Amino acid sequence: MKKAVAYLEPFMEQEKRDAGIENDDARGTFLIATVKGDVHDIGKNIVGVVLQCNNYKVIDLGVMVSSETILEEAEKHKVDMIGLSGLITPSLDEMVHVAREMKRKRMTIPLLIGGATTSAKHTAVRIAPVYDGPIIHVLDASRSVNVVEKLISKEHRDAFIADNVEVQKKLVASFQERKQKLVPYGEALEKRFATDWRTVQIDKPSFTGVRVLEDFPISEIRPYIDWSPFFMTWELKGKYPKIFDDAKVGPHAKELYDDANALLDEVIAARSLKANAAYGFWPAASDGDDVILFTDESRSSELTRFHFLRQQWERQGQKDYRSLADYIAPIDSGREDYIGGFVVTGGLGAETLALQYKTALDDYKALMVSAVADRLAEAFAELLHQKARQEWGFGKTESLSTEDLIEEKYRGIRPAAGYPACPDHTEKRTLFDLLEAEISTGVRLTESFAMTPAASVSGLYFAHPEARYFTVDRMLKDQVRDYARRKGMPLAEFERWLSPNLAYEPS
Repeated sequence: MKKAVAYLEPFMEQEKRDAGIENDDARGTFLIATVKGDVHDIGKNIVGVVLQCNNYKVIDLGVMVSSETILEEAEKHKVDMIGLSGLITPSLDEMVHVAREMKRKRMTIPLLIGGATTSAKHTAVRIAPVYDGPIIHVLDASRSVNVVEKLISKEHRDAFIADNVEVQKKLVASFQERKQKLVPYGEALEKRFATDWRTVQIDKPSFTGVRVLEDFPISEIRPYIDWSPFFMTWELKGKYPKIFDDAKVGPHAKELYDDANALLDEVIAARSLKANAAYGFWPAASDGDDVILFTDESRSSELTRFHFLRQQWERQGQKDYRSLADYIAPIDSGREDYIGGFVVTGGLGAETLALQYKTALDDYKALMVSAVADRLAEAFAELLHQKARQEWGFGKTESLSTEDLIEEKYRGIRPAAGYPACPDHTEKRTLFDLLEAEISTGVRLTESFAMTPAASVSGLYFAHPEARYFTVDRMLKDQVRDYARRKGMPLAEFERWLSPNLAYEPS
């Protein structure tokens, strides 16, 4: 276990000295969980290992844990504090719910918030107001010991909590004073990203419908791995391979890299991880901010629709307001266009393998399995996108290195539901149904539309020559109301799903 955080220990000890903590007398019990509907746990697991290395008792409830279970276990074990983790945006609302339940139960223990979608500002604005106890956002695992030590320390606790309250007050004030001009939805539609549909190049895929890649060789996926995010998982900042030359973190990065590749050798030899994919292309046309998918090339029968959101905020130097629908030829343009979609996983078997290592008390290798599976999923998505571009025709002349692929030096994009260009996670359901992904890949959606196994990636393919990624960001009620109408669902429901993007307070 110590090896899992060996590179963090000098930093952690320095933080303890900075906090004025000179000994290890003050220890307590820490409960940690990934909230209901979410399955991502690498960061949470690293926090757990870091705290155990510092002699804290850690009760790890795992993933997809309900508020009821979290609070029941907290009361049962008389824990000193609770830590919540989450990656997808619906988890933010679930964290608010847990905090409200803690208040209802008249709890006062500290609540720590962490995970990729969380932030100090969101914690201050949305979570802290609903709970009377201390609520602290923890930026990363290396900071967890410092935070926990201060909260446990009789000498430093009150001052730390008071400082945290002051910081959160400033964050709330900054949020309330933010200045971002948003235009009415109708105006944003009028100023959409424009294409000359008479002349733009539109290529026809070599097939339409769905294809499945089952038990794809991991040895073929391996060369597509982008290692830079792997080091970020372990909180080592630097770009691969230059990170190895860093005097401070280089040796640790090289050790992690060598261990990861040794594990990959083992996984490939033992076939202990399995990679599956499903992808496809469909005849398509845009209809406002919807994209219609047709059953066949006759384009006479609608199969389904993807629903997209549009930018409404004014950006300096930008004259258009983009929606992903802008990258598909309008239904009345006279052009025949296409859209693609995919689901991949590199994580089938990862949970079982990680559990084997945990049972053998090898937390380091258990963490490494999750980190490597995540990288395999992203690498498989990169490999499959390259294959899709070739089968779409326009990618046949590509001659790109792995570095070129990582830097996206190719035509087309693959945005994912729940991310900046299409923040609505519920659109995954349409994609999964189209691909019959649960059956064909083994990847399932949780009630919050997180994918499980966690080491999975899904998204859409757009081939427009000028397609690029963008951020929808905040929206006015006029667009959210129209979006709910187009989806045929209650406004209040989508205000909940899109709460991080709302520029107004729902009634």
